[in-house]
Amino acid sequence: MIRVEFDEISADNVSRHYGRRRAVSRVTFRVSNGSILGLLGPNGAGKSTLLAMLATLLRPSSGSIRYGRLDLSAGAALRAQIGVLGHDLFLYSELTARENLAFFAGLYGSPDPNARALSALTGAGLSDRADDPVSSLSRGMRQRVALERALIHEPRLALLDEPFTGLDDASTAALLARLRGLRDTGTIVVLATHDLDLADGLLDQAMFLRDGRVVGTEVQPGALRSTYRSVMAQGST
Repeated sequence: MIRVEFDEISADNVSRHYGRRRAVSRVTFRVSNGSILGLLGPNGAGKSTLLAMLATLLRPSSGSIRYGRLDLSAGAALRAQIGVLGHDLFLYSELTARENLAFFAGLYGSPDPNARALSALTGAGLSDRADDPVSSLSRGMRQRVALERALIHEPRLALLDEPFTGLDDASTAALLARLRGLRDTGTIVVLATHDLDLADGLLDQAMFLRDGRVVGTEVQPGALRSTYRSVMAQGST
């Protein structure tokens, strides 16, 4: 498969509705390579639906999403450049961490899946647990393995839904370092999170969502918790 490239993603008046209910309504944004965009908002704000559309798992009811010059018609070649970490970690509990990552590396056509898996685990600080079954790992370690599963093919776009859920301090620090490393290598990262304290200082852009609509945006946001309260208060008026 020919590797496609893009250096930005953009959404133009994107909506997704289910009957009369609009999960996402007329969302517009642009994010370039080497940037981390945070989707912030309460439950039901449309964050997960928007991520699913960016991942090509859902089609917009209206509006358009572009990946550089590409759109959804690029099909499998486009999906090969997207990595997704959702609420389901998509790991096989009876397999080891190395076996899990080697399996997914093989699906993406890696010439040496085992070496690629070990390299990923080393980068995640988990090489000493490479041959342990995933079922024996802590919640935080499983989350870190799942992140490497999503990134095993070095995608241009990483989509992360609540990546900090259930992490201890060590796993949180490792994840933050990994996200900053992705930014440094030019990956586009879009993440949805409720954890404003951890996102503070990490995001290059913040987009605040309420009831499926964008109620505010910030570039290089600071004092994220107070900004969130202020934006949400305005959005509810």
